[in-house]
Amino acid sequence: MNIFKAEKVLDELKSGNERFIAEKRIFPQQSLERRAEVAGGQHPMAVILGCSDSRVPPEIIFDQGIGDLFVIRVAGNIINEAVIGSMEYAVEHLGVPLILVLGHQRCGAVEAAVKGGKAPGHVGSLIEAIQPAVEKAKNLSGDFLDNTIRVHVEGTLEQLNVSKPILAERIKQGELKIIGGYYHLESGRVEFLP
Repeated sequence: MNIFKAEKVLDELKSGNERFIAEKRIFPQQSLERRAEVAGGQHPMAVILGCSDSRVPPEIIFDQGIGDLFVIRVAGNIINEAVIGSMEYAVEHLGVPLILVLGHQRCGAVEAAVKGGKAPGHVGSLIEAIQPAVEKAKNLSGDFLDNTIRVHVEGTLEQLNVSKPILAERIKQGELKIIGGYYHLESGRVEFLP
């Protein structure tokens, strides 16, 4: 049984982001006592799959503390077996009721995929993972990079929603919600996607 309910968690993330935007952060659960409290075990309220971009630190933009978020960061917020396995661990063993896939404005990994070409080393695996979103976004009106970032988040949500056995089953049982978000670099606002 979940310690937190998805809607309550989402409300807390929204409130934390509003505090961050308004420069009224309360820096919750960042004390010596909290560190000691979570040393014996963790009970995060949400999984955040975000980009490795240094401008988008989830604990800060959502004004959360130690042990509040189970954060997975990888360039372009792509998913692979290890990322999904990490999510499954958080859902299955830690009882997390909410997964947020967080894309962001001017994502360098998505921009590289949009520009195309051959990437050096293992960077090509990132580009390859984002390429389906590039193809889908080509025919959309508006900013190509921005559209691709959003389409990439949507595609990730689609994949996670049918990921068996754990995520899809928890969604079916009403114990898990998976949502998308888009972080605006200048304003600091997280736009929660429909």
